[in-house]
Amino acid sequence: MIGLRLYMAQRLSAMVMIPLTLGHIAVMIYAVQGGLSAAEILSRTQGSLIWFLFYGVFVLSVSLHAAIGLRVIVHETLGLEGRWLEIFMWLAGFALLVMGLRALFAVTL
Repeated sequence: MIGLRLYMAQRLSAMVMIPLTLGHIAVMIYAVQGGLSAAEILSRTQGSLIWFLFYGVFVLSVSLHAAIGLRVIVHETLGLEGRWLEIFMWLAGFALLVMGLRALFAVTL
């Protein structure tokens, strides 16, 4: 049953990530073609609730999606199972979340 829940969580996180990824790519293309510098981009994102929410949801969905994917890879390649596999997944997810939130706060706050 846990396998089905993780499968569904990964698929749902992918569904959330698709429009966010496309939005991110569109914004990056606009910024690069517009000739914006890093300082100009930061001046537009810092203090913005909209960018905070956009990238906050992105960070949460990527952290969940990647942690589940890493769980599968570690199980298949290293043979890790049981409690240690779950611990690895939670630690990986937490580490990704912390790194993503640090970047989010640096860019939007």
